[in-house]
Amino acid sequence: MPLAFRITALAALLLCGALFGFFYAWVCSTMWGLDAAAPEVAIRAMQAMNASVRNALFFPAFFLTGPALLLAALLAWKSAQPRQVTMLLTLAGLTVLLGGTVLTMAVNVPMNEALALVSDAEIEADAAALWAAYSAPWQVWNQTRTAFTGLALAMAGAALLQARSIQDQ
Repeated sequence: MPLAFRITALAALLLCGALFGFFYAWVCSTMWGLDAAAPEVAIRAMQAMNASVRNALFFPAFFLTGPALLLAALLAWKSAQPRQVTMLLTLAGLTVLLGGTVLTMAVNVPMNEALALVSDAEIEADAAALWAAYSAPWQVWNQTRTAFTGLALAMAGAALLQARSIQDQ
């Protein structure tokens, strides 16, 4: 199995795991914790977290996972890996791009940007209604992107297992 394919596929798998884990943590702890807090605290905390996520450490997982999976698919194809390896990596890449990146940019980011514009006066006037209107739909879309990236992670892992099992034969 060519080294370039192995390195790229492993890096793509790790990026996909990081992205899935990031979204999953929001599902099973962060949002539950914010929902348990006072609405004004939850809003301000979410504003701060959304502002902090745009950083160099998050960039590779969010923006490079899909392309890395597609590059791994291309290298699998060029190195004559079995068709199912190439197809799984391609599907994983497209799943991350559409179900993770595009979904986030189309739904979660605009919701976050709208929340960022909420003023202190608005928070003080009706924090409970603001948080209720934000949290529930945001969580539905976050669970959706979590499911998509989890599926992509499973497909990428299956592709690597399939490539390895062929190599061992």
